[in-house]
Amino acid sequence: MRAAVYRGQDDVRVEEVPIPQVEAGEVLLRVGVCGVCGTDIKKVKLGLLEPPRIFGHETAGTIAAVGEGVTDWQVGDRAMVYHHVPDPSSWWSQRGLYAQDELYQQTGTTAGFEPAGGGFAEYVRVLPWIVKRGGLVRVPEAISLEEAAFIEPVNTCLKAVRALGARSDETALVAGAGSIGLLLMQLLRRDGVQVIVSDPIEGRRKRAEQLGADLTVDPTGTDLQSICGFLTQGRGADCAVVAAPGAPPIQEAVQVTRPGARILLFSSTYRGDHVDVDVGELCVSEKTLLGSYSASIDLAEESAKIVFDREIDLLSLISHRFPLADAAAAIATAASPAPDVCKVLVRPETE
Repeated sequence: MRAAVYRGQDDVRVEEVPIPQVEAGEVLLRVGVCGVCGTDIKKVKLGLLEPPRIFGHETAGTIAAVGEGVTDWQVGDRAMVYHHVPDPSSWWSQRGLYAQDELYQQTGTTAGFEPAGGGFAEYVRVLPWIVKRGGLVRVPEAISLEEAAFIEPVNTCLKAVRALGARSDETALVAGAGSIGLLLMQLLRRDGVQVIVSDPIEGRRKRAEQLGADLTVDPTGTDLQSICGFLTQGRGADCAVVAAPGAPPIQEAVQVTRPGARILLFSSTYRGDHVDVDVGELCVSEKTLLGSYSASIDLAEESAKIVFDREIDLLSLISHRFPLADAAAAIATAASPAPDVCKVLVRPETE
């Protein structure tokens, strides 16, 4: 089969690799579509992991083979797969901190080499603990595989929204209008929250407006603090989610939120990413700085329902579809914050 193999920093090559062989308790998924995630981009662009690996974890497809002992799945079933599933008996999982669980941190899907997701390939092998512990989600016939591939990112965003705890009488700032920022915005609007979206790229602001943002702002040419104050009787935004990389959006979120606000970091996903923040402002104004990373097994059912019931607009987020042969171009496109770039998909099944 063909797969997009990471060979080093900013080096992804489409190569022939063996089709993974399933063992007892495992499933082989023929990949229909895999979304390009920001964490994939960071790993490739920054060379964060030792090669070779096959990335891609927002994966949906069709069951191609099942291993001995698998009874809940059959060849031909359509499924989306989570690449992480926690150990429910661990200390971390019993406290809802699933992403800190040792088993959760082990990637449970692979197309070869060290397990790293494997969705940028024609087939991906799903390891036993993923199959056994609900990591495969059955996709109804009425739902496209493109939509199903959003279940994992919807889960990560829903987890962040739940951690933020925004109420329907509050105003939230979403800093960044890429695909993740637009998912977060739609989920907040689903809860009745008034949402301001901040992004310097006009095309992204227009997309946010079309998807239901109450207000969009260019942070480079507008006094965002005054706008947030005007909309909240002078208080400032009640909460903020930072869905864009770098220091300015974080500093912006600290500045424009009210005393007692919650500020959630979503895009700072690799260690060593340092930012100067006015900690005196956080302390004296009693603001809370939060982090949210990866998905939650507790939200798996609700996330699937959101996608299957089309409670938010997912297909409008898709800006580019690439065949597997152009996986490197897909990653490069997704890494470019351009007006016409939003969600980028790799579609092995088109070949």
